[in-house]
Amino acid sequence: MNLLPKSSKEFGSVDYWEKFFQQRGKKAFEWYGTYLELCGVLHKYMKPREKVLVIGCGNSELSEQLYDVGYEDIVNIDISEVVIKQMKERNASRRPQMSFLKMDMTQMEFPDASFQVVLDKGTLDAVLTDEEEKTLQQVDRMLAEVGRVLQVGGRYLCISLAQAHVLKKAVGHFSREGWMVRVHQVASSQDQVLEAEPRFSLPVFAFIMTKFRPVPGSALQIFELCAQEQGKPVRLESAEQLAEAVRERQQYAWLCSQLYRKAGLGSVSLDLCNGDTGEPRYTLHVVDSPTVKPSRDSHFAIFIIPQGRETEWLFGMEEGRKQLAASAGFRRLITVALHRGQQYEGMDSIQAELSARVMELAPAGMPARQQVPFLSVGGDIGVRTVQHQDCSPLSGDYVVEDVQGDDKRYFRRLIFLSNRNVVQSEARLLKDVSHRAQKKRKKDKKKQRPADAPEDRPAAPGQCIDRSYLCCEHHKAMIAGLALLRNPELLLGVFILNLVCRDLGLKDSVLAGLKAVFPLLYVRRIEGEVNEILFCQLHPEQTLATPELLEVAEALEQTLRRPGRGWDDTYVLSDMLKTVKIV
Repeated sequence: MNLLPKSSKEFGSVDYWEKFFQQRGKKAFEWYGTYLELCGVLHKYMKPREKVLVIGCGNSELSEQLYDVGYEDIVNIDISEVVIKQMKERNASRRPQMSFLKMDMTQMEFPDASFQVVLDKGTLDAVLTDEEEKTLQQVDRMLAEVGRVLQVGGRYLCISLAQAHVLKKAVGHFSREGWMVRVHQVASSQDQVLEAEPRFSLPVFAFIMTKFRPVPGSALQIFELCAQEQGKPVRLESAEQLAEAVRERQQYAWLCSQLYRKAGLGSVSLDLCNGDTGEPRYTLHVVDSPTVKPSRDSHFAIFIIPQGRETEWLFGMEEGRKQLAASAGFRRLITVALHRGQQYEGMDSIQAELSARVMELAPAGMPARQQVPFLSVGGDIGVRTVQHQDCSPLSGDYVVEDVQGDDKRYFRRLIFLSNRNVVQSEARLLKDVSHRAQKKRKKDKKKQRPADAPEDRPAAPGQCIDRSYLCCEHHKAMIAGLALLRNPELLLGVFILNLVCRDLGLKDSVLAGLKAVFPLLYVRRIEGEVNEILFCQLHPEQTLATPELLEVAEALEQTLRRPGRGWDDTYVLSDMLKTVKIV
């Protein structure tokens, strides 16, 4: 049975709807959701004692269910004589106070200011099928009639998919009339999120247009968005901002539907923002591992990245996240990075905040009511303390922050916020060695410590830099390059450059420029990174073979290990130079 129009223009045809309801019979047809899915928003903007007009009622059960919970003063109109007859027969005895009238909503017969609420579930979408002049004129008449029959303070509640042309028309019309415009996203039920064929890839919205008394000469326009059913409305400055906010939520819903239908979409990431401020609060990456064998407990998991560790390769790079997902053993893993400038109470509060939202990203085939595990490193959310932030004319916004590493040591890092997952510079902090801290430590040592007492917690970071520590492989290689100096005490005669270049043409031109000045070039590539360390010398007769180079590096290390100087024992200078080659 074909119940869908051949063209969307047929939605505006009386003949189409007569035929539609004749074919469908008495089975209810629900646009954009049932009463249970819409009642949260409807009850927020309708009171039981208010007089309600439902335009384009069709054979939906919405009016009946509203009546049954106390909204008894309801008038329903529709252009189809067939459906009005059906609805009268269905409700004559059970709902005697509710009326059904055959009427054209563009030419309503009610007196001015007859209703406090006009309810529209999909009717505007059905009429506004395109932006042709004839269609727009019909919609203008419809919206003008809605405004005429509403009292001051009354609301036009329109349930819609909020397609761009529909939103533009509705918001433009009522904002010019001086009405308050609010768009409220309707929450999807969890069952609809996980059902085999979700009905709409686009989310459902409610337009709440509140009629204000006209004020001569006033240009005040009010635009608001409620992104959550029980959330606070956010005031926006323009109709364009409102349209952009709605579009972002539609894109998110489309992404969720794609993630539900199929895995392996490639690199998928998104920000979840603070509903009150609009600032990013969480960054999510969706990682699928199709090779993981499906089982009841291997479908889906959430991994909370401790603060400050989102820059590590395992969490900050796509290949690292793939490795993390494979080792975790889940078909889909979502990594969650916590943003600077946001307050987090702890793992439990983060889990409560994210639970509903991340379930929208669950894969198909997941058992109903399945408990989704939240994973992390060490079970905590990490430590991050911002020491300074500012804006540079060269690099833009930047931040200096102290974070706790996986070994519980603290590190001070410089981050350019234009590339927030890359550490520009890093130094390890020494433990607090203030006079008061030393005094307390000595006092604690005098006390007898039980054999089963827990290990001391890491000391809080001090403000002193551990000058013996080099955080990056390329730093270690650059220091090792000082071995090219025959006299370690004389820091002249070698130019050391950390070259980071992904453009092969640009890289070749840099090398050509260096060779024109420095006849002797050594290169040391950093495994797994783009970095290449170039050691440039003016005198080619100083060329050292590998055994000689390693021998000089050992001598340099002995010099640098003088008593009283700090030294990082985790690496050996000569090891850094074993793979050095002459360009």
